[in-house]
Amino acid sequence: MWFKDSGALRVPSAAEALPGRETPLPVPPRHHVLPASLTGPFPEGSAFALFGLGCFWGAERKFWQLPGVISTAVGYAGGHTPNPTYEETCTGRTGHTEVVRVVFDPAVVPYEVLLRTFWESHDPTQGMRQGNDVGTQYRSFLGWYDDAQRAAADASRDAYQSALTQAGYGPITTELVPAPTFYFAESYHQQYLHTHPNGYCGLGGTHVSCPIGVGV
Repeated sequence: MWFKDSGALRVPSAAEALPGRETPLPVPPRHHVLPASLTGPFPEGSAFALFGLGCFWGAERKFWQLPGVISTAVGYAGGHTPNPTYEETCTGRTGHTEVVRVVFDPAVVPYEVLLRTFWESHDPTQGMRQGNDVGTQYRSFLGWYDDAQRAAADASRDAYQSALTQAGYGPITTELVPAPTFYFAESYHQQYLHTHPNGYCGLGGTHVSCPIGVGV
């Protein structure tokens, strides 16, 4: 069931959302690719980033490949249902979108490099979809963890919007908000394209370069 408003997909209200559950979904104790935990603790000085750019399988791989990334995990954020399942999220009745939580060392990989990877790895102008993946769970999403991340995210959006406009694209529809609660997805989703090398990716960017992070 999709929630529609004037023919367009929309995020349900808290009253409309599924109830969810108190218990978090279990995840593997260790990352399948990186020498780290999915849940922590993480080294002193680590920072967090939160991105939604369509199907989280391919999105997570984009970030675990970056030098300086300590750990990644896929999950759900931006909605109302606590600890949702994948099946619940796919109904459109949780309000969540599929996201990747990135733990990184800012002394090795600046946040601006993560931003550039985020913008260039999907089309942030498509609203409630990415390519053939349609639904509120595929909307573009960026959650910032502090004022510095907020300023960098806003600046990167504005710079990328200018580049996209010159290339003939419409306005960016990405949701930029304070990082909400991150709910881990099921174990089989974690590092999916490592455990399933021929699995579905679904990512498709605009081929427009983002000026933020260039030369860093």
